[in-house]
Amino acid sequence: MGKLRNSKGRTSAVFIGLMSLFGAANADIIKIDGSSTVFPITEAVAEDFQQAMKGAARVTVGISGSGGGFKKFCRGEIDIVNASRPILQEEMDACKRAGVQYVEMPVAFDALTVAVNPRNNWSKTITIAELKKMWEPAAQRKITRWRQVNPAWPDEPLKLYGAGADSGTFDYFTEAVVGKAKSSRGDFTASEDDNVLVQGVASDKSGLGFFGFAYYFENQNKLRAVAIDAGKGGVLPSAKTVQDGTYQPLSRPIFIYVNLKSADKPEIRRFVEFYMKNAPELVKEVKFFPLPAHAYATNLDHLDKKKVGTVFGGRSEVGLSIEELLKREASL
Repeated sequence: MGKLRNSKGRTSAVFIGLMSLFGAANADIIKIDGSSTVFPITEAVAEDFQQAMKGAARVTVGISGSGGGFKKFCRGEIDIVNASRPILQEEMDACKRAGVQYVEMPVAFDALTVAVNPRNNWSKTITIAELKKMWEPAAQRKITRWRQVNPAWPDEPLKLYGAGADSGTFDYFTEAVVGKAKSSRGDFTASEDDNVLVQGVASDKSGLGFFGFAYYFENQNKLRAVAIDAGKGGVLPSAKTVQDGTYQPLSRPIFIYVNLKSADKPEIRRFVEFYMKNAPELVKEVKFFPLPAHAYATNLDHLDKKKVGTVFGGRSEVGLSIEELLKREASL
């Protein structure tokens, strides 16, 4: 599934949720699904929350990608959706038809990381134009070797690994690199599970893949991050380059969306409050980049005041800084 090791050696919240069926059959159930990128954060929150509740609540966390999660969310099947991109117009329409209102809550920033096998000693920096040449639809079955992308690179096979079509990471990467969400060649190894992509690149000298920073960080002994050149020289993903806005266009906010009706249930309200209170610590623990404390307070204020909807207008945006995101959310 989406298990991701971190500093406390957490076990999966999915597993914990299933195990608690036996010890807390009458526990209140909180249903979450969606992005594999956001999963490690929500997993960590769910584990600590269940321990704090001493069996009085059970949290299940699935991984069906942002798109798959929104489908369930807008049918009213889950209480919270993890999303590595903002809700899109068609999803907003589906929620409206079903009478599902939601509160948008940014929980962290991620550095979408392009990684290669450590035995790759030629592509330490890659331009956005070179990434586009690799990934655009016109590259399918045509751009199959590294030298075709850059003549200075060797005549090695180009093996690509990327997020599946239901993934918000796929949407964001294709928009940032190709210029249009979901516009991509189809002949690459795709998975909604980032661990599959990590293992693919780690075992393939000619491999290149993209996934959230946390998955790179936890596997940096078998991967090498590539510096991204968007026109001002290569920049590697890090806390500093995300926070100062220089790691572009692959820095992005990630979210949870809370069903407003679900939030009327005491256990779900407590979970969301626990999430926002503990997010700064837990986001860091699982190797994402936390927002300022007032951002989490704003999320809870929006829940208190029933400020539903999105500040993105049904579109995913590329190149948004933390400061710009917070200004926009504050104006909801």
